[in-house]
Amino acid sequence: MSEALAGPDGLLRCPWGLSAPDYVAYHDEEWGRPVHGDDALFERLSLEAFQSGLSWLTILRRREGFRAAFAGFEIAKVATYGEADEQRLLADEGIIRNRLKVAATMANAKVLAEWKPGELDELIWSYAPEPAGRPAPKRLADVPAVTPESTALSKELKRRGLRFVGPTTAYALMQACGLVNDHLADCHAR
Repeated sequence: MSEALAGPDGLLRCPWGLSAPDYVAYHDEEWGRPVHGDDALFERLSLEAFQSGLSWLTILRRREGFRAAFAGFEIAKVATYGEADEQRLLADEGIIRNRLKVAATMANAKVLAEWKPGELDELIWSYAPEPAGRPAPKRLADVPAVTPESTALSKELKRRGLRFVGPTTAYALMQACGLVNDHLADCHAR
């Protein structure tokens, strides 16, 4: 039996997608939808890293602040950030002011700026598992936090110099960017 719940509009959703009003549009329109492009994936990777240890709702509510603070997550722009920018970011109340996460985002941009255009997109999507091998989850307990693919992606990102990209963060990225479809079986967004 599926754990999908009916929302006020009668549509079945993953329970977390109804847990706060901010989640409904994110669940219905973004989460699990394919995301491509180096800057777009850099944004998602960075936000997933900032989420580590926090609720996604905290990040979602500050997303526009993050976008403003990190130049729309344009890799080329963030790669130019220096000490003054780091201090500015650590004083910015519109984002999560975690020194390690801010430094990692800046460092990751510098690494990614050295890659060929499209290389981040190609690398991340090369770890997408075959959908046929993944049954649709019926319950939230059926959704893993880590998979062999996310562990391998994490190792490769770390090998290439990226930080704050552990297997759990890598799997959250895979879910958010549509590499896997973890909407529950009866969820209308599936």
